[in-house]
Formats: sequence, C-alpha cells, structure tokens
Amino acid sequence: MVRWGCAAVVGLVLTGFAFLLITGEYVNDGPVVATVAQNRGLHVGDVFLLLGWLAALAALAVLTAAAGRRRER
Repeated sequence: MVRWGCAAVVGLVLTGFAFLLITGEYVNDGPVVATVAQNRGLHVGDVFLLLGWLAALAALAVLTAAAGRRRER
C-alpha cells in the first residue's frame, strides 16, 4: 500500500509540473519572496513547487528503499 501511495504522489507531482511547463505560467505566482536578478525572483508559488518536488523525491526514496528490502528477503 505504501508503494502505491508513493507512486501516486510522484505521478501527481510530475503531472502538475508538466502542466505548468506546458502553460508557461503558474495559477498563482504570488508576491516575490526573494529577488534573484533585476527581473527575476522567487515567488510564493515557487515555494509550493519546491515543496512538491521534495515530496516527489521523498516518495521515490521510499519506493527505492522498499524495493531494496524486498530483494534482501
């Protein structure tokens, strides 16, 4: 059950990121949190994307660890 849940998290996050890449804009950029260059910055919406990316990587780590435990048995 954990493996299916992790796979669902990865699938949802990647689908969301693909949608954002295709449309070229965020649903809610939000205000600028940190300025990176004169016309570039880190928006509140970017923080949401970063959290999704971290959730997807954590789910992949759990899937990898679960696959490794199955082989050891």
